Amino acid sequence: MKYFFYALLAIGVSSCNDVTNKQENQVNPDNVIVEVEDKIPTPQLNLQQANNLAQLPLHCIETEYPNKMGHVTAAPEDQKRPTEQHPVFYGCFDWHSAVHGYWSAVTLLKQFPELEAREELLSKIKRNLTAKNIEVEIAYLHTENNKTFERTYGWAWLLKLQQELDTWEDAQGKEFALILQPLTDVVVERYTEYLPKLNYAIRVGEHSNTAFGMAFAWDYATHANKTALKNAIESKAKEFYKNDTDCPISWEPSGYDFLSPCLEEVDIMRRILPETEFHSWVNKFLPKISNGKLDIEIGKVSDRSDGKLVHIDGLNLSRAWVLYGLAAQYPQYNNLTEIADAHITNTLPNLVADDYAGGHWLGSFAIYALQNAQNVQ
Repeated sequence: MKYFFYALLAIGVSSCNDVTNKQENQVNPDNVIVEVEDKIPTPQLNLQQANNLAQLPLHCIETEYPNKMGHVTAAPEDQKRPTEQHPVFYGCFDWHSAVHGYWSAVTLLKQFPELEAREELLSKIKRNLTAKNIEVEIAYLHTENNKTFERTYGWAWLLKLQQELDTWEDAQGKEFALILQPLTDVVVERYTEYLPKLNYAIRVGEHSNTAFGMAFAWDYATHANKTALKNAIESKAKEFYKNDTDCPISWEPSGYDFLSPCLEEVDIMRRILPETEFHSWVNKFLPKISNGKLDIEIGKVSDRSDGKLVHIDGLNLSRAWVLYGLAAQYPQYNNLTEIADAHITNTLPNLVADDYAGGHWLGSFAIYALQNAQNVQ
């Protein structure tokens, strides 16, 4: 696979310098909203881009090796190959990446019926996403030493996949949704049981970030009317984050971040707080955010063949989706979209590269960021 989004490359290269200058110009001691000049077009997901992005799940959801299992072995006979242990989600290097690889495929198939790889993607999904294989996935989650498997990052993406299938107005999509539902039900039960027992928020920039997992789970709980899960999320998010102030966003990123600890809090709190309460909270949490001021710069990757260092590409994309989501819900934060545009256009040209370290997962982050960009007025 070769690089794509060439048309965006020139924009992306210059945006690293542009975003810092723009933010310096946005400083406003009177906290008056500043109109930010729109120099970078908000990226849109079109058919050409979708065809390129589809190559990522097409390539990885049936690629068994290399594989990072994340498995606790109870006995010698408990060591199995990925296709036996996880007959649905064995590809894409690890279980959670396989899950959001399926999410990527479904999202693109739904939005672009004329997708070039449509039939090939559908055949791969149909071959693996079967009721028998889902039974094996469920049985694995019930093994004594793996009941916390993929808590909570993989859980969150599974709920996102179920939501995407549920809302697919297609006979095949409805069949896939019914097949996946029993596994989703297990995850909902696990999540609902787990959150009340979690005494402290996990504020890292990687998989276990509590706010990220709760944001995706909230979306599914709202969609599927899972009241117990919604109540657990709302209660725990308020307990963890409602009194947070002055988040040290200038400390970000840590070396392996693919999520922004500060912005992930914004993402969950905009969902659960009433409007007036949210605006009050966010201006204490990230002072001057309402006038377009964020003390961040685009993350830089030194080596995209390193599976940890390439996380920073994901950080740029997840920052973008949080800012787009905020602006879509509350247009008074539209002045942040230029920062999001800079982050995403700088990162898009790097995604479909020859190296599997980022290729097995970053496409999902790009699609989700572009999906959120479409919602901004």
